[in-house]
Amino acid sequence: MDKRTFLKTGLMSTIALPMTSFIHNIDDDKTTVLFQGDSITDAGRDKAAYYPNQAQGMGTGYVHMAASNILGMYPERHLRIYNRGISGHKVFQLASRWDDDAVLLKPDVLSILIGVNDFWHTLTGGYNGTVETYETDFRNLLRRTKDALPNVKIIICEPFVVKGGSAFNDPKWNSVFPEYQASAKKLASEFNTYWVPFQTALDAVLAKGGAAYWCPDGVHPSLAGARVMADAWLKVYHQIG
Repeated sequence: MDKRTFLKTGLMSTIALPMTSFIHNIDDDKTTVLFQGDSITDAGRDKAAYYPNQAQGMGTGYVHMAASNILGMYPERHLRIYNRGISGHKVFQLASRWDDDAVLLKPDVLSILIGVNDFWHTLTGGYNGTVETYETDFRNLLRRTKDALPNVKIIICEPFVVKGGSAFNDPKWNSVFPEYQASAKKLASEFNTYWVPFQTALDAVLAKGGAAYWCPDGVHPSLAGARVMADAWLKVYHQIG
């Protein structure tokens, strides 16, 4: 069994059952917002809290901050918000759980932050993917999403790294990782999605506290860094209307 098949089998066995226990109760008069991604989105969420709008299911990062903001700001939208980020994931792992963790939730707004592991794990985790792998996998995922959910509004979030963080210890962060960021932005344009410039937002504040304050390892934001991310995300979400 290859790695992708193994991961898909394991994820479906652990995720599909709780999802199907309530998925058919979704009604059409509420707006569903879904956050997808890796550990930055996951942020230590309680994966047993899979119902919408549960504080412990939002993690402790930017998703929790953004979700609480829009829940308080837009009560008339009857928002139903889910966090389905999973630590360590790359695009192909999102794809392996996409039916249960995205399509069946029928999001009206789908936010995706993915890409740092697609690069980082080539340095540390024995992963042999390339930027071409990332772009192809991500494009296929977006096509699949639009085919299944033609009216969904997609927000693609820029993968980022904070210079000076402890993981920023390889020159490829400067020479190769920007290609992943460019691919994500290219796909946002190709699929006419919304775009959250996380790199720009974090670069703008870096001089005021340094990486140790905003994002100690360069990848996982501190509480302050998560606030910056949430503000950047909310600025885009408010444009959707």
